[in-house]
Amino acid sequence: MTVYIDPPTWPGHGRLWSHLISDASYDELHAFAASLGVPPRAFERDHYDIPSHRYADAVAAGAVEVRSREVVRLLHAAGLRRRKGT
Repeated sequence: MTVYIDPPTWPGHGRLWSHLISDASYDELHAFAASLGVPPRAFERDHYDIPSHRYADAVAAGAVEVRSREVVRLLHAAGLRRRKGT
């Protein structure tokens, strides 16, 4: 069971964002995010949106750095991918 994060390259609301995911379960992901103090409202379908200034905190807490394409592949492989509208 591992939590992953991609680089903060996604623009929104005047800043850059990363995606934080789990390859095992949403429970694992929610627990990890809570341990970082990430608010529940940052959860979107199958990932947490993490602002660039919190990226290093997530990595220091144990999130594994991966490319953005790897995030999608890992979610699909784990059966945790949720598309918009589902």
